[in-house]
Amino acid sequence: MKFLIIRFSSIGDIVLTTPVIRCLKKQSPGAEVHFLIKSSFRSVLANNPYIDKLHCMEESLDAIIRDLHGERFDYIIDLHHNLRSLKVKRALEMPARSFEKLNIQKWIYTSFKWNLMPNVHVVDRYMKAVEPFGVTNDGAGLDYFISEEDRIRPGDLPASHQAGYIGIVIGAALNTKKYPMHKLKELCAALDHPVILLGGLEDASEGERIASVDTVKVYNACGKFSLSESADLVRGAKLVVSNDTGLMHIAAAFKKPLISLWGNTVPEFGMSPYYGERFLSQAAQLPYDIMEVRPLRCRPCSKIGYDHCPRGHFKCMELIETRVLLDRIYQRIRR
Repeated sequence: MKFLIIRFSSIGDIVLTTPVIRCLKKQSPGAEVHFLIKSSFRSVLANNPYIDKLHCMEESLDAIIRDLHGERFDYIIDLHHNLRSLKVKRALEMPARSFEKLNIQKWIYTSFKWNLMPNVHVVDRYMKAVEPFGVTNDGAGLDYFISEEDRIRPGDLPASHQAGYIGIVIGAALNTKKYPMHKLKELCAALDHPVILLGGLEDASEGERIASVDTVKVYNACGKFSLSESADLVRGAKLVVSNDTGLMHIAAAFKKPLISLWGNTVPEFGMSPYYGERFLSQAAQLPYDIMEVRPLRCRPCSKIGYDHCPRGHFKCMELIETRVLLDRIYQRIRR
C-alpha cells in the first residue's frame, strides 16, 4: 500500500509527525511511505529511514501536484489540514485521512480563556489518522536522524566547550515565544557552565549581544551551523533550555534533559515536549520541566504568537524569574 503523508511546515510540527511515519512504515506490511514537505524544511526529514520518497514543494503547489499524479497513491494522510493540503487531496482524488486541528477550541481558549482542549498530545491526534490501517503508537517518541557529514566534530567547537555544555535555544518564530534577551544575558552571566546559544541566522545578532557577557563561557552558534548541525549540538548538550520552538522538539527526540519556557502559548494546545510512553515508563522521573506564568489572565493570547506583546507588558515571559530558572538548571544537572 502506498501512502502520501502531508505536512508542509514547520520544523517542530514536522518532527512531531515522525512517530506516524515510523509506525506506519513498520506496522503496515509492505507500506511505501512518501512525504510532502516544503523544500525549505527538507533537511528535517532528509535522513529519515522510514520514508521511501520525499517530495519537496517549491513556490508552486501546482507543479508538485503534477509530479504527485504519477505516483498513484492508495491513501493520503493529511497532517497539515489546511487549504493547500485540501487542494492536493482534491487534485489527486485519493482516499484521505486527516487529524483534528481543534481550531475552534483554540480560538475559544485564546479569546475567552476557557480551556476546552482535550488532554491529548498532537502526536496522538496525528496517530488517529492512521488507526484504520491497524497502526498504533509504539511509545518510542520522536525521531530526528543526522547524517555523518552533519555530525559536529570536536574542532568545530571552542576548546572550552568540548568537555560539555548547556544548550540554550534563543530563537522562536515569533517574539512572544522568546525569553527576553536581558534575562538571557542575566542567566548566562550567572551560570558556571559553558553555554552554547542555539538558533538560526536571524538570531545571530541577538546571540552576539547575549554572548558579550562572557565571550569565553558563552559561545554563539546561531547562524554558524545548519539545522541538522544545530540538532547535533542539541544531541551533545548536557541539558537544553528552550522556548516553545522546533529545537525543543528535537531535544525531546534525543531524550535530552530539557527546560521549556512558555510565553504566550500554552502546553495545553498539545505541543508540550514529547518523549513517548515507553521512555517515560522507564524513566525514574519526568525528563523535562515546563516553566510558565500561572495564573495570568491574558494568557494564552494566541495559538501561534505575535511580534510584540498585545498588552505591552510581556508578563508571560518577564515574570519567569532568572533566579528560579537557574535553580531548575542546577537541579537537572545534579540529577
